[in-house]
Parts: sequence; C-alpha cells; structure tokens
Amino acid sequence: MQETTGIGDKREFLLFYLKYHKWNIGIFFLFCSFFLCTFALYHLPVGAVLYPASLCAFFGLLFLGLHFGRAWRTHCRLMQSMVLPVGLLEELPESFSWEGEDYRRLVWKLKEEQRRKEDEMNLRFSEMVDYYTLWAHQIKTPIASMRLKLQNEDSSLSRNLSEDLLRIEQYVEMVLAYLRLDSRSTDYVLKEQDLDDLIRQSVKKFAGWFIGRKIGLEFVPTQIKVVTDEKWMSFVLEQVLSNALKYTESGTIRIYRKGESTVCIEDTGIGIAPEDLPRIFEKGYTGYNGRSDKRASGIGLYLCRRVCENLGHTISTASVPGKGTVITIGLEQRRTERE
Repeated sequence: MQETTGIGDKREFLLFYLKYHKWNIGIFFLFCSFFLCTFALYHLPVGAVLYPASLCAFFGLLFLGLHFGRAWRTHCRLMQSMVLPVGLLEELPESFSWEGEDYRRLVWKLKEEQRRKEDEMNLRFSEMVDYYTLWAHQIKTPIASMRLKLQNEDSSLSRNLSEDLLRIEQYVEMVLAYLRLDSRSTDYVLKEQDLDDLIRQSVKKFAGWFIGRKIGLEFVPTQIKVVTDEKWMSFVLEQVLSNALKYTESGTIRIYRKGESTVCIEDTGIGIAPEDLPRIFEKGYTGYNGRSDKRASGIGLYLCRRVCENLGHTISTASVPGKGTVITIGLEQRRTERE
C-alpha cells in the first residue's frame, strides 16, 4: 500500500533518493565484485566469499536505511516550512552534509538581505507618505482661502473658478485617500449612519455644477440606516457623483434606493463601452472615455472599490453607451464591531 503524508509521497521520495545516491550504491557493488573476483582467483570456498559479502550488504543496507530515514525527516520539515510565510520562518532543518549546510547558510543570507531591503523600502515609503500627506494638508489652506474670497463674488468667472476649485479639492482628497488606503493607521470609525444625510452633504458640494451645467437631480430619500464610516462613505459618494457630472452633458442624475440596502446613482451621460465595463474599477484604467478626456486618471473608481471592500460594502456598474450609467453600491455590512 502506498504511503502518503500530505506533505510528500514517501515512495516517490525513495525513488528520488536511490536515484540521487546511485553512484554510491554502484561503487558499493563494484567493490563487492572486486572481492568476489579476488576470492575466486585464489580458489577460496564459496562460504568464505558469501559470509563477508552478506555482512557488508546487511550493514550497508542498515546504513542506507538510517540515512534515508534522516533524509525523509529533513524533507518533511522542509515541506512544512515551505507553507509558512517568510516572516514566520524561524529556522531551517539542520543539514547532515557540508553541501546542505552551505545551502542553508546561503538561504539565510538571502533572507537577511531581503529583510534589510524590505526595511529600507518601508522606511522610504513611510517618508514619502508623510511628505505627501503633509503637502495635501498644507495645500488645503490656500484652497480654503480662495473659496472664501470667491464666496463674496457672483459672476460667471467666479462660478467657473469655484467649479475648478472643487475639482482641485477632489484631487487632493484622492491623494489623501490613496495614501491612507493601505496605511496601518487608517482610522475607520464604523457606526450607524443615515445614508440620506451623507447623500445630501455630497450633493450640496456639487450644487454649482448642477446649476452651471443645467443638469437635473432626482433624489428619492432611501431611508437607509447603514453601519459605515462617514468620511470614507462620503468620499465614495462624491467620487461617483463627480464622474456622473463629468460625463453627463445634459439630462438628469437620479439617486434612489434598490432593494433593502442598495443605493443607485444613475446618469444620462455618454455611458461606458461594453469592453471597458469589466475593468472599470482597475487601478489606472481609463477606458475609451478616459482616453477622450485627457484629465482622467483611472484612480477614482479604483479607490471607490477599495474603500467599499474595506467597509464591507460592494460597488458595481451597468451602462449602455449613449444612454447612461448606473453605479450600484451594496451597503450590506460584514460582521464588524460598532463604535
């Protein structure tokens, strides 16, 4: 019966072991043949030949069996170590040959070098994140100052500048979101929120865009209470609304509830090409519309997907070119602890 352990087939390992040591085994039988030939030339009794040959074969097989057992145990330990992450790998099995010991030292040297490189990269990444985070916060000061100055004017120029300023604010928020997304210090505060309040706050930011572009808004209160993070959920809503406004020249943007805990944001814009739909949430993918609009970065929807995943929500899209797009946000919450 074939014996298996779940970490390697013993019979297969035995065949490999015999193949690896075939020269040693061959030399052993060669020496035995030398003795047989020598004894035969001197016309010694057969028993005098078979007895030492049997002893040599017995101890040779015993040594081979012990050596194989030790090699098998080392193989099993190595297979167990291979399923562990590199960070949890404390030590490699001790080798019983100079060749194996050299390989073990080489592996540890490579592991230490990898650890040193990772520490350097983490330090550089941390410094980069700190710098751009500081820059993003500093740039908010002149933006706020310009917004206050523009509030005192009501002209076509001031409205256009306010719209551009809002776009700049969005880009800054995207930078901060991108930096914080994988940060260990990201502070997700999950508690029950009124989704309608978050939607109204997001729509209010884009009031100037709706008015300036003469785009209608149909908002049917969802009456959804959702366990989420207020800041990050607002970021998702603002990104989706921004895209809807960007690619809608005329018509209406509708926000409505679908099912128990799903909200839809639907526009009557240019739509998304069918070949682009499967990749629209990929990082850096802009699709046909993005190639037409040189300002598109392909980051906004990617960030929305990542944020939704972190919050336990889902986001998907459906679109018909020339008729519009529907972004669907599923607010089902995975098991989380409320604040």
